[in-house]
Amino acid sequence: MNWNGTMVVIALMALGMGLSTGRQAFAQAPDHGLFDRLLKKYVRNGVVEYQGFKQEEAVLDEYLKLLEAVPPDRLTTQEGFAFYINAYNAWTIKLILSGYPGVGSIKDLGGWFQSPWKKKFCRLKGAVVSLDEIEHGILRPRYQDPRVHFAINCASKGCPPLRSEAYSGARLEEQLDAAAAGFINDSRFNYFQDDTLYVSKIFDWFAEDFKGGIEGFFKRHADAGLKTKLELAGSGVRIKYLEYDWSLNGK
Repeated sequence: MNWNGTMVVIALMALGMGLSTGRQAFAQAPDHGLFDRLLKKYVRNGVVEYQGFKQEEAVLDEYLKLLEAVPPDRLTTQEGFAFYINAYNAWTIKLILSGYPGVGSIKDLGGWFQSPWKKKFCRLKGAVVSLDEIEHGILRPRYQDPRVHFAINCASKGCPPLRSEAYSGARLEEQLDAAAAGFINDSRFNYFQDDTLYVSKIFDWFAEDFKGGIEGFFKRHADAGLKTKLELAGSGVRIKYLEYDWSLNGK
């Protein structure tokens, strides 16, 4: 084989290695089956049966151990997004179980100088992080999708209800849309009355995430009745924020 032929072979081998590496750039999607089974069994219409989770805490621990072993930075964007949503929700349940049954609110699990969301107890990718770090350090800045606020759950009655299923990369768009629509069309959390849109404090705390405006977000996800009311009100819609209920979202 002459010099040119040798170089062609080497180039083809290098290309093949590059393609192989590219195919391995993404890790296999994690199996959220354990968490999905627990959610289906112990969450009904957003109400969490923490006693059931307590009885099967070993299963939850097994799932959390599985998450700890996942390299999230090697997942596809959708799988990574679903991974961190599930991690946030699963670790929040674990936090509640650390004080259950003697806990009436997640705020009971904080201290004088530290909120429960700043506790470093979530084990992910070889580090121990807080719920705040997952939400504000990863989920919000990395994915920049306001629907995340209706997917993650803070174990409170004022929070968007916890879904009775785990999130998955394959169904993420459908699940996020359903979570957002389910929350904004639920009159327990948001409602329109006398040209005023009464909304959850979530829209106040995270106003910067709703770049098209709160009213625009509602129009995108509102059901036909609410959307018609908003459109008929035109530019005269006022927005008021409702009190947030921090009591535990359990039975």
